[in-house]
Amino acid sequence: MENFTTHTKKVTINYIKSQKNKSPLTMITAYDALFAKIFDANVDMILVGDSLEMSFGGKDDTLKATVDSMIYHTKAVCNGAKTSLIITDMPFGSVTTKEETLKNAIKIYQETNADAVKIEGGSQRAEIISHLCKNAIAVVGHIGLTPQSARSEGGYIVKGKDEENVKKLIEDAKAVEKAGAFCIVVEGVVSKVATQIARSVNVPVIGIGAGNEVDGQVLVWSDAFGFFDEFKPKFVKRFLHGKNLVEKALLEYINEVKTREFPSKENSYQ
Repeated sequence: MENFTTHTKKVTINYIKSQKNKSPLTMITAYDALFAKIFDANVDMILVGDSLEMSFGGKDDTLKATVDSMIYHTKAVCNGAKTSLIITDMPFGSVTTKEETLKNAIKIYQETNADAVKIEGGSQRAEIISHLCKNAIAVVGHIGLTPQSARSEGGYIVKGKDEENVKKLIEDAKAVEKAGAFCIVVEGVVSKVATQIARSVNVPVIGIGAGNEVDGQVLVWSDAFGFFDEFKPKFVKRFLHGKNLVEKALLEYINEVKTREFPSKENSYQ
């Protein structure tokens, strides 16, 4: 395993920007203090993703997340993580106009210690991103396959398969960068196209299902560590079979309770 240095100081936006074309950046999701504390300082960024509606809430998409639910989980994550950069997803319906988006982003900033918000959408969101940045809200862009648009697009469709779409993706990335985003998530895009996108902008591009020649990677923690196994997207690698480990430990607990092996004298007050 290659050695890497954990962060000893708070990760800043300037640090993230400085890593363009350098050491790949790491981002992972978290929704509570317990896991945020485990991830903290080891990863560069923790994303409080609206994916929590699926992996945490058991829903079938991300659309049910609200600003209040994102604030609730961001507070928990910030309680556990003090060093990694914390990013909060702007949920579906919260970015309808630049005025409404700013109102919602200010609420997130005032009620949590989030360092930035993430907004799905390319050129069509540029004016909104610019408005937030001009009002001291740091923004991460998100282009390519955008889960909040999956229902209107008829599913989770990989992008970058034709010349017209490739051109649109690059235009989106440049528009988001010009609007002021300090980082861009690119999801579900053909690998060679994602590489083109990364080379077309001067801010880091974080991939998820976008190959390994971008500036970093993000995964949903329950996918990466094997706690969610109903299906596995092509872009996911399971670094741990967490569900199996927990199930095994649970059965051991149940067995020891049934046989009165637990609690032993060691675990009892005398």
